[in-house]
Amino acid sequence: MQPATDISTDKSASVDTGADVLPLATPGVTRRPARIARPVVRDHRIAGQPGFVLHSYPYKETSLIVDVFTRDHGRVALIAKGAKRPHSKLRGVLQTFQPLSLGWSGKSEVRTLTGAEWVGGMLPLEKAALLCGFYLNELLFKLLARDDPHPALFDHYVATLNQLAHQEPAPIVLRKFERALLKETGVGGDLTVCAGSRAAVVANGTYVVEPEQGVRLATPSDTAPRITGKTLLDMEQENYVDQTTQTQSKFLMRFLLAHHLGGTPLNTRQILIDLTQL
Repeated sequence: MQPATDISTDKSASVDTGADVLPLATPGVTRRPARIARPVVRDHRIAGQPGFVLHSYPYKETSLIVDVFTRDHGRVALIAKGAKRPHSKLRGVLQTFQPLSLGWSGKSEVRTLTGAEWVGGMLPLEKAALLCGFYLNELLFKLLARDDPHPALFDHYVATLNQLAHQEPAPIVLRKFERALLKETGVGGDLTVCAGSRAAVVANGTYVVEPEQGVRLATPSDTAPRITGKTLLDMEQENYVDQTTQTQSKFLMRFLLAHHLGGTPLNTRQILIDLTQL
């Protein structure tokens, strides 16, 4: 099992994929700004919640703050008391990319971890797949608000980790996850129609995707990535067989993710660019 890694803005593992961010606000699609939590009623005590460690960092002398992604409660920050002590059982459990059963208590923004058990059943990530995993974690940490459940995205995350562990083509796996993340958080939009006119995207057309407005026909003065209609239609169908679709979708997702991150760099992306050219 890999050691838990801090991917916060200041100190973190770095990985690159092809993504930079976008909020698509197409007609009929409600856009929710990233990282702004909606009002929730926090449960006082939770037990047996499926989750994964996204990152952790030291807290006081013997404890950790652990940011976890859970199926039914979204991102949650937990204090793992005594986790840094040499003989703490938590040291070997709070690892990234390992399925856990978690429990916590408290009503504040940072709650207290009351239990963590390794569930098992997943292969470890190795080499390039491990870097891709840290990239996924950084995306979730920086784009998801706390206490905002996304059970479908959680299931997609589990499936993506399994695909990476089984050495499926990383660029395709990552593009699918990036697209799912934007759609799940309300900023993905429909890539099959133009914003405003609602004209259908055609395969032989050339388009740009405005982060706040959506798809439109490209013009000579555009600085955004120029994307063929075929690529947009392929992406909507999760079909990345075509090499042009793979290349264009990488640059499009990089552009869109960059916008949604508000200029905040993805520490893991540059490493992936340097090592794997994903």
